[in-house]
Formats: sequence, structure tokens, C-alpha cells
Amino acid sequence: MHTDNRPLSPHLQIYRLPLTAITSISHRISGALLAVGALVLVYWLAALAGGRESFAAAQAFVGNWFIQLLMFVWTYLLFYHLCNGIRHLVWDAGYGFELETAKKTGVAAIVAAGVLTLLAWIVAWSA
Repeated sequence: MHTDNRPLSPHLQIYRLPLTAITSISHRISGALLAVGALVLVYWLAALAGGRESFAAAQAFVGNWFIQLLMFVWTYLLFYHLCNGIRHLVWDAGYGFELETAKKTGVAAIVAAGVLTLLAWIVAWSA
């Protein structure tokens, strides 16, 4: 009996996921993480409505450098989910299914999310 020294099925070490699969998985993950980030936003807004002391405590928490970093990532996820959602709407209209177009729009969603994130934080810090 002859046996080959090759895997029986593609493994993650060998098989590279296409960009469309990565963006699809990332879209779902970003949606879940946006829900978690929204809880922090609601906490901050509720503290604002709760008075000076509760807002000061919330501001101290949100002003932490690590939370600020998480908020930056959350902002990127928000814009990524928006841009990729627009991409999905275009797909729902029946356009952009060609492999090359799907790759280009995936890269465009990632880049656009980064640019929008930087612009949003520049505007927020300059205000």
C-alpha cells in the first residue's frame, strides 16, 4: 500500500484564507465587539446624567491610557463595520461579486476604516 506524506485535508498552517473570508469573519467579530464597546459608552453617558461625582469617576476610568487605546480600536471597529456593511449592501444589490472586485473592495473597506478612524480622532483631539 502506497501512502503519501501529505495532509488529508487543508490545515490552517497550509491553507490561506481568502481575503473575502477574512473580512466576513472580521465583520461578525467587529459587530460583537461593538456591542461590548457600546456598554462602555452607555456607562459613560449614564455617569454624565448621574451628576458631577459619577461623571468624574467615569471620566477617570475612560481617561486611562489603556481604555483610550481600546476606544481607538473600538472606533476602528465601528468604521470597519460601517464600511464593510456598505460593501455588503452593494453585494445585496447584485454588484461586486467578481473575485478581483471583491478583493479590492475588501482592501478598500480596511483602508477606509483606518482613514476614517484617524480623521475622527484628529477632529476629537483638536476640538
